[in-house]
Amino acid sequence: MSWIQIIGASIAVASLAAFAVLLAVSVIERRQAGETVGIEPYMPSADARVSGVAVVYYSRSGNTGLAARHVSRQLKARLYALKVPDHELGVGGLVGALRAADGLKQDAGALPRTWPRTIDLAPFDTVWLGSPVWLYSPAPPIWSFVENNRFDGKHVVLFNTYNSHIGDEYISAFRDKVMSRGARSFEHRQLLRGRMTRQLSPEEMLEAIDREWFGINPDSPL
Repeated sequence: MSWIQIIGASIAVASLAAFAVLLAVSVIERRQAGETVGIEPYMPSADARVSGVAVVYYSRSGNTGLAARHVSRQLKARLYALKVPDHELGVGGLVGALRAADGLKQDAGALPRTWPRTIDLAPFDTVWLGSPVWLYSPAPPIWSFVENNRFDGKHVVLFNTYNSHIGDEYISAFRDKVMSRGARSFEHRQLLRGRMTRQLSPEEMLEAIDREWFGINPDSPL
């Protein structure tokens, strides 16, 4: 076998392995989406504008979406979901999401378009921004939302669910971006779910959010 044939065979094997990984991740994401979609459905609260809190989030596999619904219930907040059609579930959407995450690191202006692109945040004093973590950074859709909206005088809370690691430098850069868009203050809340094959269950994730973000211990006596 010639060197060209060996190289070609190696490339083919590597490509098949990469596709297998993408397919496996896509299967896990679809399963997670199925597990979380019916948990704590969001019911708009009449107190949302009175509470002065809005929750804006982006989620692919449903974990951040579940966290956002739970936060909205706890705070009686108004909930807004962001969509990016090119990043929907499936191998194609996963590839698009990874490309967008890598592209953001190469060019801070390489942002996807979200639907909605802008939201009237004027009635709210506090805005929670929810996002998964891709390549150690908040996902590009939430960066895009910040780029296209103002947070004048508002307290902004970034919250993330993630598998393995968050880069502090990306959180710092996100904070700087939010502050440059008029926010008066910023904080970050995060929750490590664990690797895809050994993650917290949805119920465990919600208990951890209550405990770590809101100081609620479900085992404490009333």
